[in-house]
Amino acid sequence: MSDPATPLDIGRFGIWTFQLDLVPAAASQEAAAEIEELGFGAVWIPEAVGREAFTSAGILLAGTSTLTVATGIASIWARDPMAASGAHKTLSEAYPGRFLLGLGVSHQPMVDHVRGHHYDKPLTAMSEYLDAMDAAIFMAAEPTVAPRRVLAALRPKMLRLAAERADGAHPYFVPPEHTALARSELGDGPLLAVEQAVVFETDPVRAREIAHTHTAIYTGLPNYANNLRRFGFVEEDFAGAGSDRLVDAIVAWGTIDDIVARINAHLDAGADHVCIQVVPPDGRTVPSAQWRQLAEALL
Repeated sequence: MSDPATPLDIGRFGIWTFQLDLVPAAASQEAAAEIEELGFGAVWIPEAVGREAFTSAGILLAGTSTLTVATGIASIWARDPMAASGAHKTLSEAYPGRFLLGLGVSHQPMVDHVRGHHYDKPLTAMSEYLDAMDAAIFMAAEPTVAPRRVLAALRPKMLRLAAERADGAHPYFVPPEHTALARSELGDGPLLAVEQAVVFETDPVRAREIAHTHTAIYTGLPNYANNLRRFGFVEEDFAGAGSDRLVDAIVAWGTIDDIVARINAHLDAGADHVCIQVVPPDGRTVPSAQWRQLAEALL
C-alpha cells in the first residue's frame, strides 16, 4: 500500500467496461486509447471468465500513455498472494503511477463452482491475503512509484478494511445512497471509486429491457442482494432480472442529462471518482459513441 498521506487521484470520471474482453487485443488497445484521448482518468476492467486481469491490464497499458488502468476487480481466488504482489509490482514498475489494483473476494458461486475453491469468511480471507501480499518476497526491479490498490467493498467492515489496508474502495452495483454510507465508513482521504451502469435510451420500456440484461447477472448473488436490502429492497426485487424499482436504482437511463444527474448524485454523496459502465443494447458492442457523449457532457 502507498503512503496514505499521498491521495490517489485518477480524476472524477472513468470508464468501466468488459466489452474490451470481447474484441481482439489490438482492438482493445485502440478502444483504451480512445478513452484516454477523450479525457477519462481511468479504464476499469473485470476478471471473471474472460481475460486474466494482470495480463489484460498490461495489454491496455502498453496501448496507452497516460491512462490509469484499474482492475475492477482482480479476484483473490485467481492467484496466490505472492503472484498477485509480483504482478502488481511488475506493472507498477513498468508503468509508474498508471496501474491501480482493485482486489475483491468475488462471489460464492464463482469461487466454489467455477474456480473450485471454498468461499468462506470473506473479510478474513481478504485480510489474510493482504498480509501475505505485503510479506511476499520480490527480488526484481522495484517500482519507483508506490503500487496502489483499492478493495471491492460493500459492507461496513470491508469498507473499513479498505480504508485501513488499501488506498480506498471500489463499490459496484450500488445506488448513491450506498455511496453516502461508504464515505461515512471510509472517512476523509481514501479514494471512493463507484461504478454506475447507464443505458442510453429514453423509452422506459426499452430502457428497462436493456437494463435488465445487466441486472440479471447480479440479482442472484448474495453479496449484492444483502447489501441492497439495507436500502429498503425486498426479496421480490431480486426475482429474475430484478424489479423495475431495482433497475431504476442501479441503472441510470434516459437522456444524457438524466444520466449525468445520476453520476453527479454519487459525487454529491461523497464519491471521488465514478467509473461509468455503458450497457449497450446487445451487451457486446464496444460503446465508443456513448463514451464520446459522456466525455462531451462531463469533461
